[in-house]
Amino acid sequence: VKDLIDVAGCRTGAGNPRWLAQQAPAERSASVVEKALAAGATLVGKTVTDEFAFSLEGRNVHYDGLTNPVCPDRVPGGSSSGSAVAVAAGLVDFALGTDTGGSVRVPANFLGLFGCRPSHGAISLAGVVPFAPSYDTIGWFARDAQLLADVGAALLPGQHPFPITKLLFAYDAFALVDRPLARELEARSTRWGVSDSRPVFEGEEALCFDCYRILQGAEIWQSLGPWITANRPGFAQEIGERFASAATVTTDQVEHYRAVRVAIRARFEALMQPDTAVIMPTTPCLALSKDAPGDVIGDFYKRALTLTSIAGHCGAPQVAMPLGRWQGCPIGLSILGVRGSDRALLDLATKIAVAPVGMATA
Repeated sequence: VKDLIDVAGCRTGAGNPRWLAQQAPAERSASVVEKALAAGATLVGKTVTDEFAFSLEGRNVHYDGLTNPVCPDRVPGGSSSGSAVAVAAGLVDFALGTDTGGSVRVPANFLGLFGCRPSHGAISLAGVVPFAPSYDTIGWFARDAQLLADVGAALLPGQHPFPITKLLFAYDAFALVDRPLARELEARSTRWGVSDSRPVFEGEEALCFDCYRILQGAEIWQSLGPWITANRPGFAQEIGERFASAATVTTDQVEHYRAVRVAIRARFEALMQPDTAVIMPTTPCLALSKDAPGDVIGDFYKRALTLTSIAGHCGAPQVAMPLGRWQGCPIGLSILGVRGSDRALLDLATKIAVAPVGMATA
C-alpha cells in the first residue's frame, strides 16, 4: 500500500518526515484497503512514495533510493514508485498506488507492468491524503492482466453494459513520443486490430498541459498549502519549486481553465462510443536515466503530463499494458476508455494479453 493511503495502526507519511512525525496512527484503514482485505488479499506493508506524490521519477531524498529491478541504471518512475517496484521485483502479487497525473501509469510503463488508473470517483478516496482531488484516483499494479482485472473486480463498481470492441489509434498522441520509439510502438499497435485513427488533442496539446498544470497546482496548494506555510518542511529542491509554483496560481486562471477542462471532456466524449477505446502511448520515452540532466527531465514532464492529462481531464479509465522490451528497456501502450468503462477496459486488456491480434473485432 502506497504511503498516501491509511492502514489501521500505522502513521501515513506521504513521503515527508515532518508530515509523518505529526500524524497519529490511523484508527482504521482506507476504504480501498478494507475492500481488498475483505476480498481475500493479504497486506504485506506500506511502500515508499515520492515526496507528497509530487513527482513522476521514483526518487525521494528522505529515504533510501529505490532500485529499478528491470533497468538498475534508470529510475523506476513515480510517485507510486515503491508499490511498482515491489510488484516488479516479485515481492508482492499486486500493490495499491494513487494516480493523479500518471503516478501509476508512468511507473507501470517504466517497469514493464500492467497498471490501472480507474474512472475518477470509481474507488473511494476515504483515508487517502488529498493532493489534487478532482484528478486523484486509486490505482494498482500487477505483473499479469488477469490479476489486474481480478483486483478490479474486487474494488470497482458494477460492470459496464457495453464490451469494448473497437480501438481507435490516437495518432497525435504518438507524435509526442521520441520518434524511434514511436515507430516501434506504432508497429506493435497494429497487432491489436485498430478500427480507425483519430486525434485526441486536435492541435491543443499545449492547452491540455497548461490546463492540467494550473488546475492541479491550485488544488494541491488548497490541499497542502496551509500545512506547508505553517511548517515550512525541508523539501527536495525540485519538490519545493513545484509547490512554490502551485502557490502562485490565481483565481482567474482557475476559472479560465475549468471552462477549458469542460470543453476538453466534451470533445473527448463526442469522439468516443461506449464500445470504443483509444490506443495511445503511456509515456513519451524509455525510463529516464538516473543521471538525466535537468533539461531532459523537464522535457519528459511536459510531454508525459500532456499524454496523461486526457484521462485526468475526462475522469476516464486507462490501463497501461507492457509490450516486452526494446533497446533493453520495457515499453508499452495504454488503452483509454470512456468514464465508467473500467471493467470492460480490464476485460479487453486480458484478451489482448492472451491473444494480441485482432482484438478490436473480438
